Amino acid sequence: MLDVKEIEKIIPHRHPFLLVDRIDEIEPGKKAVGCKCFTYDEWFFKGHFPEQPVVPGVLIIEALAQVGAVAMLSLDDNKGKIPFFGGISKARFKRKIVPGDSVVLECEIIKHKGSVGVGQGTAYVNGKVAVTAEITFAIN
Repeated sequence: MLDVKEIEKIIPHRHPFLLVDRIDEIEPGKKAVGCKCFTYDEWFFKGHFPEQPVVPGVLIIEALAQVGAVAMLSLDDNKGKIPFFGGISKARFKRKIVPGDSVVLECEIIKHKGSVGVGQGTAYVNGKVAVTAEITFAIN
């Protein structure tokens, strides 16, 4: 298991934009599983939406990408590099994620050639699928 400080040694993201609290499972270059616990005092809940706070979908996609980045940047050839979005496809939002939810974030690398790859991301709340997406990335 990796905590926040160990995650920060692998990916360049920092608070308030580091959207992974811990990594529970990692297979470098293949897969990572992490967790994010969303609290009511997250910066984005003040405006999204004050009367019915919900985690913005793009931030869930970002969290999935960060978990995938942990998997890819754990490879010796990628250490110290920066992952960039190349594309997002097949994104589906099946349930809201709200304050108090603990989200399991899973990203499996399904294609990888050179510095470009694709990860299949899935976010779960209470064992149920909340978000799925294919995330294309480029590592520079």
